[in-house]
Amino acid sequence: MLSTRSSWVPLPLRIGIGTIMTIHGLGKLGVGPLASPDGVAGFAGFLASLGVPLALVTAWFVTLVELVGGVLLLVGLFVRYAAVFIAGDMVVATLLVHLPNGFAVSDGGYEFTLLLALASVSLVLSGPGVLSLERALLGGEYVPLSSSGTTEEGTA
Repeated sequence: MLSTRSSWVPLPLRIGIGTIMTIHGLGKLGVGPLASPDGVAGFAGFLASLGVPLALVTAWFVTLVELVGGVLLLVGLFVRYAAVFIAGDMVVATLLVHLPNGFAVSDGGYEFTLLLALASVSLVLSGPGVLSLERALLGGEYVPLSSSGTTEEGTA
C-alpha cells in the first residue's frame, strides 16, 4: 500500500508528459504552438523518407497516440495503457530519428525522447495516483479482467 504522499507522485509526471504529448499531437494536426503547416500528411512524408512502411497509417497512429494518450494522462484515465503507447512511441522516435544525432537535444539528440520514454514507463509502473478520473469514476484504478473473469480495482 502506498503512503498518502507517494500516491501523489504520478501527478506531476502525468501533467508534464500529458501536456507535452497533447501539444505534439495537436501540432501534427496543424494546431497549436508546434503546428506543422503540412499536418499529418507532412509527418507521413517524413516517416516515408525514413523507410517506415504504411507511412500515412503510421502517421495517424502516432498522432492519435500522442493526442489521445496525452489527454488521457492529463485527466488520469487509463493511465497505464496510455503510458505504454507513449513509451513505445518515444522508443521508436529515439531509435529512428534521434539516436544518430547523439545525446544532446540541442543537436537533435535522444535525451528528451529517452526521458519521455522512461517517465512514461514510470507511469506504467505507478498507475494514475490519487487525483485521477480513474479513481473518481471507478473508485480505484482500472484493472482489466483478472484470471477469475472479474474486474478488480487496484490500490496503487
